[in-house]
Amino acid sequence: MPWQEQSIVSLKLEFVTLATQEGANVRELCRRYGISPPTGYKWRRRYAAAGVAGLAERSRRPAASPARTPPAVEGEVLALRDAHPAWGGRKLRRRLQDLGVEAPSASTVTAILRRHGRLDPAEVAKHVAFRRFEHPAPNDLWQLDFKGHVALAAGGGRCHPFTVLDDHSRFLLGLAACGDERGETVRAALTGLFRRYGLPWRVLADNGPPWGTPHPGQDLTALCVWLIRLGVAVSHGRPFHPQTQGKAERFHRTLKAELLRAHAYRDLADSQAAFDAWRGVYNLERPHAALGLATPASRYRPSPRPFPEALPPPEYGPDDEVRAVHGGGQLSYRGRLYFVGQALRGQPVALRPTSTDGVLAVHFCHHRMGQIDLRAAAPALTPPGEADDPEV
Repeated sequence: MPWQEQSIVSLKLEFVTLATQEGANVRELCRRYGISPPTGYKWRRRYAAAGVAGLAERSRRPAASPARTPPAVEGEVLALRDAHPAWGGRKLRRRLQDLGVEAPSASTVTAILRRHGRLDPAEVAKHVAFRRFEHPAPNDLWQLDFKGHVALAAGGGRCHPFTVLDDHSRFLLGLAACGDERGETVRAALTGLFRRYGLPWRVLADNGPPWGTPHPGQDLTALCVWLIRLGVAVSHGRPFHPQTQGKAERFHRTLKAELLRAHAYRDLADSQAAFDAWRGVYNLERPHAALGLATPASRYRPSPRPFPEALPPPEYGPDDEVRAVHGGGQLSYRGRLYFVGQALRGQPVALRPTSTDGVLAVHFCHHRMGQIDLRAAAPALTPPGEADDPEV
């Protein structure tokens, strides 16, 4: 995967952060990042010896820090705040510590911001603590969503920011500047992420296209079919329950405050360059309140499940009754046609007995689509009962 010039140092830092974690498979990471093992080990040595400065051709950081005085400390605080206007006292203090600065307490940092007119009382009042839920390990769940759209300056058009967030670590796997929200566009973006980070166990998205359909009981789109064949479970947020995708919603507020609201973009390439630079800051520098002010990259590990370049065929058990889905999105069983969705045309699905005589469960790979009742007057696929999803 070619690395853009604007984001090469950030990607180097992301690589060495993951490569220095306990149990990291450095050679596999090199393959996923498209670099040779000697290059990967060289970056790791340079980072161990000189930190971020070792990853750049020229270091902008001074060889020695000047004597620290209260005015100098205030200058460090204010410069970092100006670079990240949405960061508060705790984030600023933690980032200064990560940079080797003897920072004052978070309350003192806040006082410095207030004294220099850097705090908006209306914005401060908006920050209220809330209960958080997270999955126990990286790649257990990725949250997928589009952050609306942004108008582009050159020649009109719009940019649709596509975001992919790891639930456990809050690691921002992807922030893509897309020209539309079609399934093909999402699939191309996810393919790049799967090649680099491996496959998650499950993804969560809302109920609209390209991951959902308006037809009850036929919730699979072409994008979902592709994900399921890869062995990735697909979940949808419950209608009228935005808290189901709370982390994505909260992240989008951060994205708007720190990036989208403060910039205007010429075209998609200009948008992507800005997205790449900010993504590096978000993952590697920005302290995250939900992580005890650690960075997302410190909590993330790539998935051990590699992306298969060729889709594996669906596999079913010896006791399953397998039927191919016809061109109209229907399967035939005992002389009756059951509509299961256009996205499954040409795919094999399995029928399995349930605890109720005459009722069969319908599965596509690992995904349970619903059930059919052979006793019913009219043939129909009934969606599975709405289960209580775990908080995500």
